[in-house]
This record gives sequence, structure tokens and C-alpha cells, in this order.
Amino acid sequence: MAKSHTRLLSREVDMKKKKLLLAVVVIICAGLFSYYQNNKLDLSTYTITSQKIAGAGLKVVQLSDLHSKEFGENQYRLVNKVKAVEPDIITFTGDLIDQKKYDENAVLSLMNQLVAIAPTYYVTGNHEYWSGRFQQLEQELKAANIKILHNQKEELHLNGTRLIIAGVDDPAVSGEEAEVTVASELDKALQGVTKQDFILLLSHRPELFSVYEKLDIDLVLSGHAHGGQVRIPFVGGLAAPDQGFFPKYTAGIYEKDGTTMIVNRGLGNSIIPQRVFNTPEIVEININ
Repeated sequence: MAKSHTRLLSREVDMKKKKLLLAVVVIICAGLFSYYQNNKLDLSTYTITSQKIAGAGLKVVQLSDLHSKEFGENQYRLVNKVKAVEPDIITFTGDLIDQKKYDENAVLSLMNQLVAIAPTYYVTGNHEYWSGRFQQLEQELKAANIKILHNQKEELHLNGTRLIIAGVDDPAVSGEEAEVTVASELDKALQGVTKQDFILLLSHRPELFSVYEKLDIDLVLSGHAHGGQVRIPFVGGLAAPDQGFFPKYTAGIYEKDGTTMIVNRGLGNSIIPQRVFNTPEIVEININ
């Protein structure tokens, strides 16, 4: 009787140990999965062809939505990935900082190194304005020779290729209706552009695709959606700012009536600290 009771107690202890071990394994695996999803850097490559492009074409790197995140000391992992692409220009489509976190070292270390690789163009996101620190950031970016496109365009000549690169401020700065604000600012910024010009637009918000398409813009680079934060296999992103649940524009390439938009999944996080099946992204675009 005593031996039977002892064996029963021993089995219970063994079962508790196994459950504890299983719980520890699950916690470790969840931690590794979380780290991988938030820190593995993916490179996505797209090729855009147009009869408007002459010469050897351009290789563009697009980054977006850093939210002050770091990828190694002095951003070495991110910088090395960009450097390996050997881009002709680098673009950053907003939310370099987060409204609650302005990590000067993370941000300026990255931007100073990027501009040493290739000319770097930048447009604002909503978090720059929400942070209340944009004036300081703007001065620091200008000192680093970052080209900030405030509702303006620039004629670019590289590799025998000519194109118009334009940028529009995030409508958060105006506090007015986003669609009306962006359409109005772009209409003014693109004055003098002809149908023969290839227009590359940097704009933070992908949900305004109908605005870009109506203005006959050739290629739009955007971010803001964070890839939908949680990506459901064969379905897409779960939720995105200003688009709600099951958003239309979260990641990848979209085309309509001659306008192509590429939406970058972004690098960092903001309100929701975890990505799921949605690793940080660097985008490479070959314009031929």
C-alpha cells in the first residue's frame, strides 16, 4: 500500500516536471519567434519598366517606418544590407522616429551612413509631427545632407537616365482631410511636369492610391501600413493605420491605369510592439 502511494506521488512529480519543462520550452520558442519576426531583415526586389526611361536605368532602395528601432550597434546590420544592394539613390518614406521615442543615435547614425552610400531622399510620416520634435529632426537631417522633399519635386539625372522625383508631406501636419490635402499639394508640386516625364513619388500613405493614380504618377513608394502588422497566410495583413481591419494596401506592388505603387512593410513598430509573419523589409526597385 505504501509503495503504491509512493509510486503515485512519484508519477505526479514527474508529470509536474514534464509540464514545467514543456512550459519553459514554449516560452523560449515564443521568445525566439518574437525576436525573429521583429528583427530579421528581408530584401524584396521589384523591376519597373517604362518607355519614359532612357539610359541604364536606376536602382533605388526604399526604407520606411523605422520608428527609432535599432538593427545592431550603429545600425550596422541594416546599413550593410543596403550597401550590398549598391543603390543609385536611397529613399525613406516617413516615420523615421516614433511619437513616443526619439532615439537620436539610432536615427542619425542610420541617416548619416545612408547618405554616404548614395543620395538619400526623405519625406515625413505622421509620427514626425505627432512627436513634436520634427523641427529638431529636420535641422539634423539637413545637416547630414539628406534631401527632404516638402511638397516639391527635383529633376534627377543618373546613369544617363532622367526622371522627376517628388515628395509630399504627410497630411498629419495640416490636420485637414488627408485626401484633399495630398491632392492639393501634389497638384502644385507637379506643375510643369509633362506626360513624357517619369515621376517617382515618395508619399507615406498608401491608402491614397486613388489620388496618385488620378495625377498620372508612374511610381509611388509608400509605407505606413506596417505590412498589416500581423500577416495571415494567403489572406494578407490584419490591420493598418487609416485602413482598419483587412486593409487593401499593406505590402507589395499595386497597379492601376499606368500607376504602380510599392508599399514597404517597414522596419519598426509603434503602438503594437509585435510583428507576426511580417518581418522588417528593405525594398530594392530597378527602374528600366
